[in-house]
Amino acid sequence: MPLFGKKLFGSKGGKDHSQQPEAIRKLKETEEMLTKKQEHLEKKIHEELLIARKNGTTNKRVALQALRRKKRYEKQLSQVDGQLSTIEFQREALENANTNTEVLKNMSIAAKAIKHVHENLDVDKVDDLMQDITEQQELAQEISNVISKPFGEELDEDELLAELEELEQEELEQNLLEIERVVPLPQVPATSLPYRPAKKEKEEDEDEEDAMENLQQWSMGM
Repeated sequence: MPLFGKKLFGSKGGKDHSQQPEAIRKLKETEEMLTKKQEHLEKKIHEELLIARKNGTTNKRVALQALRRKKRYEKQLSQVDGQLSTIEFQREALENANTNTEVLKNMSIAAKAIKHVHENLDVDKVDDLMQDITEQQELAQEISNVISKPFGEELDEDELLAELEELEQEELEQNLLEIERVVPLPQVPATSLPYRPAKKEKEEDEDEEDAMENLQQWSMGM
């Protein structure tokens, strides 16, 4: 194993690493024991406090002894609290170290696997392979374009557009015929209108004079 690996994972085949789970287990057992002792001391402190309150006015000697025991229990509880904090810190540090060791170990394994894969690869060969793939893709595209071309002579686009216009005109005429069938148009009268000759200017003047004359006569007779 390389020097870096020896320093990272130990020089005795991971012996130290194998001891980490056992050490974590022992620390957890110690935490449980100290936690139970905490609960016991807290209970004793509460009991001695009740005794002191109960005998505070009736039996001072008993009350003072209860307070002395309470002080001892409180001191022991303070010590247990400190021990428990230290044990928790060690257990957390060891768990983190164990996690980091596993992570680095797996990273080392992955690095070796990647190195082994790259040993069988040649950059020049990879470049040649990519060029060959590109050429094959271009050839496949050319073949696809040739296959997709229609057979026969190419038709004139202007001729096709003219034929399309004729079809559209036929469709329009057909639609107009359909409209006439549904809504018939008014028929043109078969007979000609009666002829009424236009009056000449002289006849019009005479008619106007006659009308004025009749009006005068009517007014004089009134």
